[in-house]
Amino acid sequence: MRLRGVLLVLLLTYAGGCFGKSVVVHSLRMWRAPDHTRLVFDLSGPLVHKVFTLDNPYRVVVDINDAVLRGRLPELDTSGRFLKGVRTGQPEPNTLRFVFDMRRPVEPRTAVLKPSELYGHRLVIDLYSAGAAASVAVAPVATAPKPTGTFVVAIDAGHGGEDPGAVGPSGVREKDVVLSIAKRLYKLVSASPGFRPVMIRSGDYYVGLRRRIAIARHHNADLFVSIHADAYRKRSARGSSVFTLSQRGASSEMAKWIADKENASDLAGGVTLRDKDEVLAKVLLDLSMTQTINDGISFGSNVLGELAKLGRLHSRRVEQAGFAVLKSPDIPSILVETAFLSNPKEERLLASKGHQIKVASAIFKGIKRYAADVQIASVGSSGPVRSNPTEYVVRSGDTLSHIAQRFNVSVSNLRSVNKLGSSHIKAGQKLRIPTVEQGG
Repeated sequence: MRLRGVLLVLLLTYAGGCFGKSVVVHSLRMWRAPDHTRLVFDLSGPLVHKVFTLDNPYRVVVDINDAVLRGRLPELDTSGRFLKGVRTGQPEPNTLRFVFDMRRPVEPRTAVLKPSELYGHRLVIDLYSAGAAASVAVAPVATAPKPTGTFVVAIDAGHGGEDPGAVGPSGVREKDVVLSIAKRLYKLVSASPGFRPVMIRSGDYYVGLRRRIAIARHHNADLFVSIHADAYRKRSARGSSVFTLSQRGASSEMAKWIADKENASDLAGGVTLRDKDEVLAKVLLDLSMTQTINDGISFGSNVLGELAKLGRLHSRRVEQAGFAVLKSPDIPSILVETAFLSNPKEERLLASKGHQIKVASAIFKGIKRYAADVQIASVGSSGPVRSNPTEYVVRSGDTLSHIAQRFNVSVSNLRSVNKLGSSHIKAGQKLRIPTVEQGG
């Protein structure tokens, strides 16, 4: 009996050691954005934790139950406006404590993330100035002044910071490539009279998908272009694509796959009309979104036509998908997949300065062509006024249905006015655009 008791104790001790294994903190990383600082703990598994703040002096304390720190505490950049220093301790036998000394009061927001393709378990803590955290995801009314007749272009480099996006076979990261292209596009827009660019992110940090829309709306943006360089499970996939929003979802299997992947980066939502009843909110949103989507198709067609001059297109028409970052109801928005990082040849192209300049130039030419189509009106800050031309030259990537949507006419009317026997059109072909009277 005594021997059995000893064996039982040993078995319980062994079982407790197996199932009560400590969580290992592998590393601590930091990313600085203009409005917050992000701290990321890389962990060996799920955790139980507590985060709280202390005053005099200002501190953020993170307690992790049954955890151990592997290796030395990394040196973090303390030159920013929030973090002054970091230290560890053990207030209780089974608690690992991190103390972040702050320069000013902050409000921490935490999230526990499950393993992804690139990372394991993570604890993410975003530090905002006191009072600012509650408004982070809110899309504010436009407050930035806009000179009369100025065309404001919001330039969004996808991913960033903790989220690298796609990674090519040689290690080229999407977040780096698209930021470089976005900066080159910013210079082109800035140097052109009548245009003003707005960078959604200007450095290596992550901006939430809803926050990207909020920044664009805050600056009275007339256009929104999100730049990406995705990967696909088949390395043979190649070529550029342009997407705009679809209210019904994706328009192809490729669009669905990419949209699901991009939207997983954030808890994304559309526009909240909290002060309206459900029916009225839906009607208002549908009216706004329909016009914005049509304008987005027009904008995307111009950009796609310019990208076609650089090389192969993955899709010769503007695709439509449910990208969260395109869900502004009042800004024509497109998402440009510049190429596929999963394709070794295109990875090399995207990493080259010369090709990045060409891509930025093509996008800007598409922006200018769209701006010329809609004609900027010098009426307060109301932005561009759209008016249909009487003639349109078909561009590479155009389809008759997209042209009809673009100018708010029916396909049958477009065919009738131009005496087309079918819906087949080709680049360079001139089409007459019917007026409302012609459309009946």
